[in-house]
Amino acid sequence: MSFAELGLSEEILRAVADQGYSEPTPIQQQAIPAVLSGRDILAAAQTGTGKTAGFTLPILRRLQPQANNSHSPAMHPVRALILTPTRELADQVGDSVKLYGKHLPLRSSVVFGGVNIEPQTRELRAGVEILVATPGRLLDHVQQKSVNLSRVEVLVMDEADRMLDMGFLPDIRRILALLPANRQTLLFSATFSPEIKKLADQFLKTPLLIEVARQNQTSEQIEQRVHSVELWRKRSVLAQLVRKHQIPQVIVFCNTRHGAEKLSRDLVRDGFSADAIHGEKSQQQRLATLAEFKEGRLAILVATDVAARGLDIDQLPFVVNYDLPNAPEDYVHRIGRTGRAGSKGIAISLVAPEEQKQLAAIEKLVKQSLPVSLVQGFEPGTTPPAKEKPSPAALFHTTQLPVGERPARFGARRAEQVPALLLPPRYLRQD
Repeated sequence: MSFAELGLSEEILRAVADQGYSEPTPIQQQAIPAVLSGRDILAAAQTGTGKTAGFTLPILRRLQPQANNSHSPAMHPVRALILTPTRELADQVGDSVKLYGKHLPLRSSVVFGGVNIEPQTRELRAGVEILVATPGRLLDHVQQKSVNLSRVEVLVMDEADRMLDMGFLPDIRRILALLPANRQTLLFSATFSPEIKKLADQFLKTPLLIEVARQNQTSEQIEQRVHSVELWRKRSVLAQLVRKHQIPQVIVFCNTRHGAEKLSRDLVRDGFSADAIHGEKSQQQRLATLAEFKEGRLAILVATDVAARGLDIDQLPFVVNYDLPNAPEDYVHRIGRTGRAGSKGIAISLVAPEEQKQLAAIEKLVKQSLPVSLVQGFEPGTTPPAKEKPSPAALFHTTQLPVGERPARFGARRAEQVPALLLPPRYLRQD
């Protein structure tokens, strides 16, 4: 099947061809005609299979008849609203909208927090038909009356499980109350739990369920490797793997912001080109780091789960779980950063004995056993090189000093004997 058979316009087909795509993926084959039909949709597919184009292309086609070149903001109301859980995903979806809609006179904008709100306000007040937003910043614009959502025809919740399951539900309810009741609602994600489906039923009307693969299934394009590693040796094993496999680029996932920042600094000290992205960095810093990584000027991107969803790095060969995620669903999203668009990828997980419960939860979720192997020279229980784990003597000065002697840096000298009768009362023994 070709894109031309899906009911898309000539302008959109030309934009798709400009990106080098000739055949739609399975999720696109099913989702595009369904969206064009006007039905509500609950769509699940493996990450990296083209879900973004699955809703972006038909939305552009649906809005095309009203596209115009008028300078009046009134002629460009918000007619499609796309909500995403993270700033990075919003930025990426916005890029896709511009790429696929470049031959159409449709305006689009992206709004998210962490940056100056004023340029966003000016852009919204000039009028946009397609708005990509994170929930919190969208509500800021609603409060400032810089956006009107009363004419929205299509609502998309991208990565819907995270949107509904990670604290966004109150904001989503507030946003839904501002939208017309007669609208089309699309929920796209790689994973849907039964609980999330129940919540989705509150927002969708007789939805069409689209599943192109078993729930939470990992892509066959990704080779999954698990290495048993003691916790304190993970950094040395990571460095060994990068050097041994001559890995050109890799995303390394940590569970905490502090851990990601520390690991990136340590890797730089080890001579690697590395940087970190996490929630404590400003949006400008995060976007600049991502740009360096996408352009190949950065070899190792250390990230928290802020980068686990939605990021599309062209031909990324490796992903490493430095820490196993606490939520097994995040494993699926993390490793989905590689093996995208038909390319092969390798996902490596460094698993310490303390992380066996997380590994068991992941295997249960993906319904497969992940074989565990050892890294030669770093087997648990082996004696490490001295530079890898300093001995206690190296960490602490254990040389015995004579009684009353101080270390030289404090001006070593013998303490003088002080008669007990001359000591202050608080030093006298109380019987």
